Amino acid sequence: MKNITRALALVGAGALTLAACGTAPEENAGGGGGSDAGGGSSDYKACMVSDAGGWDDKSFNESSYNGLMAAQENLGVETQTAESTSDSDFAPNINNMVTEGCDLIITVGFLLAPATGAAAQANEGTDFAIVDSTAQDADGNPIELDNVKPLEFDTAQAAFLAGYLAAGMTETGKVATYGGVDIPTVTIFMDGYVDGVAHYNETHGTEVEPLGWNKETQQGSIVGTFEDQSKGKAVSDEFYNAGADIIMPVAGPVGAGTLASAKEGENRAVIWVDADGYESNSADPEAQSVILTSVMKEMTVGVEDVITGAAGGEFDGTPYVGTLENGGVGLAPFHDFEDDVPAELSEELDSLTQEIIDGTVVVESEGSPAAA
Repeated sequence: MKNITRALALVGAGALTLAACGTAPEENAGGGGGSDAGGGSSDYKACMVSDAGGWDDKSFNESSYNGLMAAQENLGVETQTAESTSDSDFAPNINNMVTEGCDLIITVGFLLAPATGAAAQANEGTDFAIVDSTAQDADGNPIELDNVKPLEFDTAQAAFLAGYLAAGMTETGKVATYGGVDIPTVTIFMDGYVDGVAHYNETHGTEVEPLGWNKETQQGSIVGTFEDQSKGKAVSDEFYNAGADIIMPVAGPVGAGTLASAKEGENRAVIWVDADGYESNSADPEAQSVILTSVMKEMTVGVEDVITGAAGGEFDGTPYVGTLENGGVGLAPFHDFEDDVPAELSEELDSLTQEIIDGTVVVESEGSPAAA
């Protein structure tokens, strides 16, 4: 289909394909990190520290890692990685990257914000970037530092489209969402999703019920982990048994539990987040068959762009904010559901995308980053 929503998605899908779905070298697991020399002669060194989800989370860590690998291949920069297995690894891993002489250290995820802020303040000669957050002080307050570039994404916009799509596709009149950890980069998806359902109801006079999140109270289903897939399976079983037929997990690797639950029943679907879940689950055709679409943020492209600029001497602390307008967020293709999504609904999504870009439809979330 040639349309705005699909065009944004295909840009992201192409970027992920070019970057490849790499997995970090085993020797880089935990607090250490071997050096992966680039293919060229650059003496610039870009490094990355994951959150506890690890590089093969089929989500934001993996997408960010792919951006690092793309920079290594395309620019010839030297790279080094450190894979965190728990929150206690964050500060040691970042400090190890400083010791290893990294010119740029990219940390992945909101949970690394305090450790990133502390390291950047202590090492003003080193550049930092953080995916999905700004730097924070020890009390969790956002801070602006000249040597830290935030890469943020207004995923509420794309999640709004996903909620509208889910409401248009449900056969039971119930859809659901849940989060891994109660942090802004998780709840922003859930806010957009339930607002998208509400917009569909308002537009069509329907009463589709979103389970799992109340935007007004900011309360709902939070499983408390990005790691324990059994909790994702358990909460998804509850939602499907309660009548929901489409679930959007916002929980990194825990979302695999939702895929497992969906595969056990008929007429169940999943909306993935961060990366194109259909592509990242290519080894599991059965999982692919239940993925309706994905709410994507183009971390692969963003990370490579930051490294490209920094290696060329153009680093600054101005935040990057991904939106529908600049292609930083969007919906993935419908893949196996392509023939199931009515043409009229697809056209409505196109129109809604443009209305959000134009400001005719305003999508708001407490977690939305300020526009750059």
